[in-house]
Amino acid sequence: MASQPTPDPILEPDEAVDHIRGRQSAPVTVVEYGDFECPSCFQAHAALKIMLPHFDKQLRFVFRHFPLREIHPHAEMAAEAAEAAGAQGKFWPMYELLFAHQQHLKDKHLLDYAAQVGLDMARYQNEISDHVYLQRVQEHMQSGRHLGVRSTPAFYVNGVFCDVSFGLQHLHEAIDKVLAGQQA
Repeated sequence: MASQPTPDPILEPDEAVDHIRGRQSAPVTVVEYGDFECPSCFQAHAALKIMLPHFDKQLRFVFRHFPLREIHPHAEMAAEAAEAAGAQGKFWPMYELLFAHQQHLKDKHLLDYAAQVGLDMARYQNEISDHVYLQRVQEHMQSGRHLGVRSTPAFYVNGVFCDVSFGLQHLHEAIDKVLAGQQA
């Protein structure tokens, strides 16, 4: 039997810099490199809203930023806004709003979303104007490039890349395989 490849340590979730849903003890960890302005990420988001409750305590989900600035001009600022929200304990509500309003990610919209999730607006505006979280976004991107990520969404199931270019059913199947004790 072939041995499973050793996952790159960069895929190990870090609570200090990652946004994590689910228990650390979950048998499956899914890491997504995503872009708030990417239509395929929007589709993945919709699928994850079904998958996460389906797998419940068996799954831990990690979202990392990979804004494709060349084709999605508002994605990087949206990622910074999500990080600013995360610093105030509101990453996931902001994440939901950004995907729900993917076509409206200009600065004025991001400001509205920050208010909707209940952020300290003076703090938010100062951090955004100073690009306080740009480095964190760039670190996520750098880790993705290290792994060879070139497009979004990019998923890793227990450290193994899962190609979803032919449909998100592949992600569901990869999770099922891990849970069944097979290689992803």
